[in-house]
Amino acid sequence: MRTLLSSSVLLSLLLTPMLGAAQAERPRPRARDLGITFGGQSGPHNAITDVPGVEVGHTTLISGQGRIEAGKGPVRTGVTAVLPRGKAHVGEPVFASTYALNGNGEMTGTHWIQESGELNGPVMITNTNDISAVREAVITWAMKKDLAWDLGLPVVAETWDGMLHDVYGFHVKPEHAHQALETARTGPVPEGSVGGGTGMVCHNFKGGIGTASRKLPESAGGYTLGVLVQCNYGSRRLFSVEGVPVGEELPDQRPCYLGSQKPGSPMMQAVPSCDVKGAPSKAPNPFEGAGSIIVVVATDAPLLPHQLNRLARRVPLGIAKMGGLGENFSGDIFLAFSTQHVKPPTEAHVANVAVLGNDRLNPLFAATVQATQEAILNSMLASDTMTGADNIRVFGLPHDGLVKAMKKYGRLKPAAPTPAPRKTTKP
Repeated sequence: MRTLLSSSVLLSLLLTPMLGAAQAERPRPRARDLGITFGGQSGPHNAITDVPGVEVGHTTLISGQGRIEAGKGPVRTGVTAVLPRGKAHVGEPVFASTYALNGNGEMTGTHWIQESGELNGPVMITNTNDISAVREAVITWAMKKDLAWDLGLPVVAETWDGMLHDVYGFHVKPEHAHQALETARTGPVPEGSVGGGTGMVCHNFKGGIGTASRKLPESAGGYTLGVLVQCNYGSRRLFSVEGVPVGEELPDQRPCYLGSQKPGSPMMQAVPSCDVKGAPSKAPNPFEGAGSIIVVVATDAPLLPHQLNRLARRVPLGIAKMGGLGENFSGDIFLAFSTQHVKPPTEAHVANVAVLGNDRLNPLFAATVQATQEAILNSMLASDTMTGADNIRVFGLPHDGLVKAMKKYGRLKPAAPTPAPRKTTKP
């Protein structure tokens, strides 16, 4: 039986053994709560939704445990929707551009974005094998709104969640994508093991969805820039935070399988066994450096498509600072858009648009790099240990270990005030 959880539903219905070492009932700290800021000033929610008009929705699918039965589970997956102008103005295009650091992945609809300089409709993110279902869902959703022509080339991106999920079971259905679209909201964005990020692994720790934002000072235009990532990339040994070699400081707690029976998937045969108590494994992971990361950058700065391409090309700098190399089996694909209005007035043929001078872009470049790093770390901090398909366990990033490493290298600032409770991914 499939469990469908929207962004508004807590994961408290799930059994602790299914997900592994569950956290106690408490708000999950984000990077800034621990004193890790990456520089710059965040927006009020420190999320992509700080850019006016942007909405985000998730549908999370978690069910089953134990050995994989193709088509039945265990299920650890979902879909995330980013709506540049929200549901109310979903048919109105935005200027946009894309860039791929390494192309071992997929983002549909990008050819027309690069040709026209415009994005029509939402950006959807899911797992590798369910792109077609989500793409179909966007079109059928658009048909109900009489926007089938306008949204006829949907943008759907993916990362591979086959370590924890029955990825060949095709569990994401059009109705799940519809729910992500319909439940999309402004305000705080749930992070971690939610939506498309449910079954993802980042730097050999549990990863998923993360977000962050930057508010530029008035002297730089006062613009807002937000980033959302689906984090499923990276090796442990290269994992770095603010120059601290966290991966070297936290070499254990590698993915491993519980019990005496090896994973059935040929791709998972090299995953090591946990000990009899399910304790952390110190063995290297066979997928070191593999995986993918999808990054969506939004801003209200008045930028043209070629300038948005320049923003998208700065995303890899943030990934590199965290230890990413754009390795051979990684799909590192990025999309940037501006929410300035580009549609001509009714019955007019010419749109009057603004453009920020190229000599004013440096603060936005810095904001992109900073917010990308913070969103990646937020995705990991929000993710608890999860046990999924074939009893493979992926450990959450230990907060105390991270803090200890940051203090060791003198890189930890005073912690921010205690945050208000926010939606989390705890079971």
